[in-house]
Amino acid sequence: MTKKTLALCVITLVLAWFRLVEAQQAVKIPRIGFLSPGPAPGSANPEPRLEVLRQALRELGYIEGKNIIIEYRWAEGKVERLPALAADLIGLKVDVIVSMGAATVPTAKSVKTIPIVIGYSGDPVEAGIVASLARPGGNVTGVTFFAAELAGKRVELLKEAAPRVSRLAVLANPGHAGEQRELRETQVAAQALAVKLQYLTVKIPSDFQEAFDAITRERADALITFPDAVTSAQRKQIGEFALKNRLPSVFGWREYVEAGGLMSYGPDRSHSYRRIATHIDKILKGTKPADLPVEQPTKFEFVINLKSAKQIGLAIPPNVLARADKVIR
Repeated sequence: MTKKTLALCVITLVLAWFRLVEAQQAVKIPRIGFLSPGPAPGSANPEPRLEVLRQALRELGYIEGKNIIIEYRWAEGKVERLPALAADLIGLKVDVIVSMGAATVPTAKSVKTIPIVIGYSGDPVEAGIVASLARPGGNVTGVTFFAAELAGKRVELLKEAAPRVSRLAVLANPGHAGEQRELRETQVAAQALAVKLQYLTVKIPSDFQEAFDAITRERADALITFPDAVTSAQRKQIGEFALKNRLPSVFGWREYVEAGGLMSYGPDRSHSYRRIATHIDKILKGTKPADLPVEQPTKFEFVINLKSAKQIGLAIPPNVLARADKVIR
């Protein structure tokens, strides 16, 4: 091989290498913004179904750090931080924002230039987030965990499990969309069962101790907690309080029971998080949020924690136990 030929080969290889590098740089890696009002992983009450979402994305072919980047932003229970966190994600020019919880909704609604997938425990139509579930319009779609009609059923299940219940404390965030509908359903069921309600509002972490003191003072003999980001972030403390005071408790989401509560009846949120991943996938492939219906819960679960039942001295009737989808022993 002559020197000239060798030189040409080297030049060809160098040019090919540069073209390869340029091609690799030209491949844009999708970037997802994850906005949550709650605490980050590693804290006492982290986002309970985050790993389900990650796994669902992996099953769709998205490997975090390889062909997709997720930018996480956690408000750590301080909802006033959400606008700045959202602005940060906008500045990063993410391809889609996953907006978790009712507290993120005002911020999500203000973002008009980026597709948004919500995981929302209220009624998104009632809150003005979307035009309708079937035809969202705009740049927002996602899933809702909301099923107000289940609130009354929770009271009925609690009364079946603990027939002596007569004074039921209600922990609720009044700022949560759908809270009033859930309260009405709870009141109707409680009245039918001759159960008196003690309604207590919690908006920020410091409200919980005051609520706990009021429950103790008024001698409530059971506890129901409406599910949302505020109470979910304090679910461990709620569970510990109920156990310490030997209160039968019922919740809307399974993670409260996993944190020490007695029972829950509500949407299977793991299934809903998988649907969020599907929405993300479709948007990244070109589907507009306006053309993706907001999905309602289709799978529900009844969970009982027998360890908690034993700790508060409650024997769950066999007919109630037999209906549970999952029993924590």
